[in-house]
Amino acid sequence: MSNPNFIDHIKIFCKSGNGGSGSSSFRREKFVPKGGPDGGDGGKGGDIILKGNSQLWTLLHLRYTKHIKAENGENGLGSKKHGKNGKDIIIEVPLGTVAKSAENDNNYLEILNHNEEKTLLKGGIGGLGNVHFKSSTKQAPHYSQPGMKGVEEWINLELKVLADVGLVGFPNAGKSTLLSSISKAKPKIGNYPFTTLTPNLGVVAYRDNLSFIMADIPGIIEGASKGKGLGIRFLRHIERNSILLFMIPIESEIQKEFKLLLKELKNYNKELLEKKIIIAVTKSDLVSREELNNLKTNFNEEVIKISSITGYGLDELKDAIWNKINSNK
Repeated sequence: MSNPNFIDHIKIFCKSGNGGSGSSSFRREKFVPKGGPDGGDGGKGGDIILKGNSQLWTLLHLRYTKHIKAENGENGLGSKKHGKNGKDIIIEVPLGTVAKSAENDNNYLEILNHNEEKTLLKGGIGGLGNVHFKSSTKQAPHYSQPGMKGVEEWINLELKVLADVGLVGFPNAGKSTLLSSISKAKPKIGNYPFTTLTPNLGVVAYRDNLSFIMADIPGIIEGASKGKGLGIRFLRHIERNSILLFMIPIESEIQKEFKLLLKELKNYNKELLEKKIIIAVTKSDLVSREELNNLKTNFNEEVIKISSITGYGLDELKDAIWNKINSNK
């Protein structure tokens, strides 16, 4: 079964704190019965802040958190005492999280680095006390400012997996088998469609203690860009990958399958086709070495024939991926 703990989309209600009101106070002491204004300012309302945490891989910890509210700022007091600022709320999220307005789907911000903090909703500013409104013509102002209201909104948080390489292919193309062969990741493997229902990440060891991250993305089906099958739930994860590794089984119509995959990516986001592309012809152990050598492909992209079962072509594939990662083209 897929990992039920992988949550890559949640909707939460967020409200930043209200600013405290300024005070309309006057100095009153035993021998100063009619002192001047001394009302303090209201405190600022708390912010709602997103913070990146590289130890998180899912939004599961927020699954049952439907309402998040920051603290209101306190009202100002006499003797020019400033109201206490409201406490900020910090929401820790995995790297690659995007925050959007649930109402219009506009992006607010994205978190890409560990410990990176960005303010999602700002708290209201505290109002000014009446001490600020004293002038030569108005020595005893009786008014002060109310605090500004905080912001409240339903927010969509979406996780887009961060990886160097994203595996692209129809179901049962051998993506999970490849990931398990060249990394320590243990995705579920089966000879039927949609074995992988959630993205799996693996760190692939390379030469000289170097490494890169590979993501096994749930398989595409025709019409995925329109929401069929697993639809755009997996397509958004491909947006973060710098390299797309197209995986096409050797027993399929390779040219036709590649065009179908390109079509789905283009329909979803044509900018995906600007990424670096490598084509891996998988399951090469199913044909003879002579048939493999005689296999001709007509692609502009780099093509590598592999077998995750026998290990054939895997070192060549890792070299090609590493060169692409470090290439400016």
